[in-house]
Amino acid sequence: MGKILVLAEHDKGHVKKVTLNALAFARQLAAKSGSSIDIAVLGHQVGGVAAALQGYGAGAVHVADHADLQHALASTWGKVLADIARGIGATVVVGAATTMGKDVLPRTAVRLAAGMASDVVGLSDKGYQRPMWAGNLMAEVVIDSPVQVISVRASAFDAADAAGGQSPVQAFAAEPGLASAGVRFVKFEGTQSSRPDLAEASIVVSGGRGLKPEKGGFAVLEPLADVLGAAIGASRAAVDDGYAPNDYQVGQTGKVVAPQLYVAVAISGAVQHLAGMKNSKVIVAINTREDEPIFKVADYGLVGDAFTVVPELAQKLKAMRG
Repeated sequence: MGKILVLAEHDKGHVKKVTLNALAFARQLAAKSGSSIDIAVLGHQVGGVAAALQGYGAGAVHVADHADLQHALASTWGKVLADIARGIGATVVVGAATTMGKDVLPRTAVRLAAGMASDVVGLSDKGYQRPMWAGNLMAEVVIDSPVQVISVRASAFDAADAAGGQSPVQAFAAEPGLASAGVRFVKFEGTQSSRPDLAEASIVVSGGRGLKPEKGGFAVLEPLADVLGAAIGASRAAVDDGYAPNDYQVGQTGKVVAPQLYVAVAISGAVQHLAGMKNSKVIVAINTREDEPIFKVADYGLVGDAFTVVPELAQKLKAMRG
């Protein structure tokens, strides 16, 4: 029986939802292969993160707590994750295909001489499924190396539920300094916002190129996002035209999201954008043109001018909520 090691992502002492998405994939793989699951927590002063993950049914939660792991540098995290995997005899290492995962996991694969499948959305008879060409083609990836590394598209899997019990926490004596030569953390410039994180939000309100600044721009989305408690996203076209910042971008070259509700405002529905949100549970489209591609994937559609109907919708929702 093999062992699957899941990399936990966390922020400010809290487990990120993408970790639970990756864990859900690991459970599917474990059920198919008869493997067990362990979890790896890397960082500094991460006891609370480890404790939060004890109830998810893992065989053990391995904690590498070291000052040099405070920031998720690919060189140090990649080495330590590989060390943990090697130490417990893991045959598969799993993590989310996030910015961090895409940085750390390939380096882990190199250290383990492992084959890697990236952006996986499911299992196939012989291997793993991953989308290509903006989701128009599904590839089957077969890995024949003894150890495998898998990055998972979080939006393709529901977050794993707690399984009960208390997994044992095992401290791992990390030696990250051996991989940190020539690399140092300088600073992190993150976007400060009172809104939910776009990749983690259960509701997303996104705008497209139709929200021209001279008409009011993305400000028209603010009241609707406020009443829904939503994150705000944007199409690449809107970002390229300077209507919204880069961290708002949803799509093939932006963030891939799968909220409970996705409201697409003045977005045509180019295939590159659909690749980033088509797994949303409910999709609402608002556009002036009823023949736009977005309406083909929408559960609900409203044909109208965003600068008229969006404020009205926000007002009605606010009134309904009392």
